Amino acid sequence: MTSNMENQSQSNNLKGILESILFIARKPLAPKDLEESVQMPREVITAALEELVSEYEGKGINVVKVAGGYLMGTNPLNADYVHTHLHAKVQTTLTHQALEVLAIIAYKQPVTRAEMERIRGVNSDGPIDTLVQKKLIQELGRSEAVGRPFLYGTTTEFLRHFGLKDLTTLPPLPVSQEEQDELFKTALQE
Repeated sequence: MTSNMENQSQSNNLKGILESILFIARKPLAPKDLEESVQMPREVITAALEELVSEYEGKGINVVKVAGGYLMGTNPLNADYVHTHLHAKVQTTLTHQALEVLAIIAYKQPVTRAEMERIRGVNSDGPIDTLVQKKLIQELGRSEAVGRPFLYGTTTEFLRHFGLKDLTTLPPLPVSQEEQDELFKTALQE
C-alpha cells in the first residue's frame, strides 16, 4: 500500500515539474528533451505528459501535442478573447507566391530551388528568402546534383504556425500530377 502511495506522489511531483517546464517553454518539448532535466526514463515522462494532456483538456490552458513535442497553450476556444486582450497584430502574412512555394516544399521536401522553379515556372528567390526569414523553411543540406544546390524543408515553426502534429497530418495530395497541378492553381486563385 505504501508503494502505491509513493508512486502516486512521484507521479504528481513529476507532473508538477513538467507543468512548470512547459509553462516557460517557447517551443514544443519532446520527452527526450526532458530526460536530463527531470532525471526520469522517457516512458515515465511520456506517460505523465499524456496524463497532463487529459487533465488540461477543456480548461483555459491546454497541454497539447504538436510538432513532435508537448506545449502548454491557450485553449483555442478562448483565442479571440486573448487576442482582444493583447491587441495582437498578425505577425505572419504570406503572399500567394510564398504560399505556393511553401506548399511545394511541404509536400515535396527535401526540394531544391530549381525543382520549385520548374514546378512554378517562375523565379522563387523572393518567396524562399521570405520563408527563411520567417523561419517557416530551412536549408537541409546540399543535393548530390550538379552544382550541389541547397535542399529546403519545413521547420518546427511551420508545424507550430499551421497547428500540425507532424508532416503526416498535412491534407493528402491527389494522386495524379495533373490533379496536383490543378489543386495548386485553384488554391492560388482563392
